[in-house]
Amino acid sequence: MPVGALVEAGELFGLSSNNVRVSAARLLAAGQIARDERGCYRLGPKSQSIGQRIRSWRALDRRTRAWSGSWIGVRVERGSRSAARDRKRALGLLGLEKWRSDLWLRPDNLSGGVAGVRSELVALGLPRTDVVFSVSNLDDTAEAQARGLWDVAGICGAYGHLLGEVAAGTRRLADLAPSEAMIESFLLGGRVLRSLLRDPLLPEEICPGAQRQELLEAMRSYDRLGRSAWAGLLRKWEVPYRRAPLDGGMDVSRPRLVG
Repeated sequence: MPVGALVEAGELFGLSSNNVRVSAARLLAAGQIARDERGCYRLGPKSQSIGQRIRSWRALDRRTRAWSGSWIGVRVERGSRSAARDRKRALGLLGLEKWRSDLWLRPDNLSGGVAGVRSELVALGLPRTDVVFSVSNLDDTAEAQARGLWDVAGICGAYGHLLGEVAAGTRRLADLAPSEAMIESFLLGGRVLRSLLRDPLLPEEICPGAQRQELLEAMRSYDRLGRSAWAGLLRKWEVPYRRAPLDGGMDVSRPRLVG
């Protein structure tokens, strides 16, 4: 996006032009964003892994497999404060919870298994000194403790709350002024995406996933409405982007202008 588009979008949320420009300069210096020969900004090298994960939210229901009862463990090593921050984010995004002082767990039900989780954790910032491994045959007490690491009631409650918000937002969006529709779709869509991306994707044996699937499908529909709300601004600044896929997969076609 050109900086002019970022400035105009920022104004909707009460951000001054100077605020947006200074923030962009800081992100550019940190490698979080990059600028091409036309002066347009895109995600930088330090944001590629998290950006890829964010873009994959539509296929969230394809990330899991049947659970055999085994677990994935991560043994963490002491390190710098920045390493600890990156580790915490990576572990949180993959749904791991702290079980012992230096041991984190999650069910081994993600489609890539231990190897896939290890690769994704490292890409998201897990220090390579931390050890990722398979855990099985826990005794009854340890098994109960492991299954109790997640606030299942809270997770299910959040599904229901967000489903209600998306349903109400969907009904309301068509009646809002263009600028109001842009603001609301951005904020509500952002809240739902943060929740989906941080969902631990627990197996059915621990947390039923029907409401999560319902929320995902509702968000796919709301995302298309939100893109329509932002179409005017994007078209004005000739910002190409990939249309929202209808089937939940990634659209790998040529980028097209909104229309």
